[in-house]
Amino acid sequence: MKRITGRDGTPVLGIAGWKKSGKTMLTVRLVTELTRLGYRIATVKHAHHDLQLDASETDSARHRRAGAGQVAVVSNERWALITELKGAPEPDFADVIAMLDPCDLIIVEGYKSAAIPKIEARRLASFTREPIAPKDPLVIAIAADHPTEAHGRPVFPLDDIDGLVALIVEQLGLDDRSKPAIKAANDPS
Repeated sequence: MKRITGRDGTPVLGIAGWKKSGKTMLTVRLVTELTRLGYRIATVKHAHHDLQLDASETDSARHRRAGAGQVAVVSNERWALITELKGAPEPDFADVIAMLDPCDLIIVEGYKSAAIPKIEARRLASFTREPIAPKDPLVIAIAADHPTEAHGRPVFPLDDIDGLVALIVEQLGLDDRSKPAIKAANDPS
């Protein structure tokens, strides 16, 4: 199975787990810490329901309902491109990754079966507790809110963001920005 990467080989990391396993919380906390350290992060979220990005009476929603296949909404703070599938299948995961702007790391929430390294999120409150790691060799670690079987992977508390960031940096070959830069011996400052 060929691993998927972003443009120019940008590493992609999945946060996988069942519904209510803590995927979103873990994704948000990892993005917060990695961006604090200076990494440029892009994310992809897979939704299993009807995705509504604009309210029902916005101009862009009216454009879509009128039949526009694509609607770009642009402001001075952000922009979005909404594409109506009109019965076509959702885009291929690798194609979505390829559309993202250059960055240091792409974090993907969902897409459990994608050919990318993953951290498996586990919570006691999860709707399903079937572990993903035993069947997926791309799971590089498990983050759980309870003691759990390791399946040959490192296990972290679900809230050990520093430990998970260190693992991500090492496993995905990112430059380590968590350590202060070492000053040159002849630097007078």
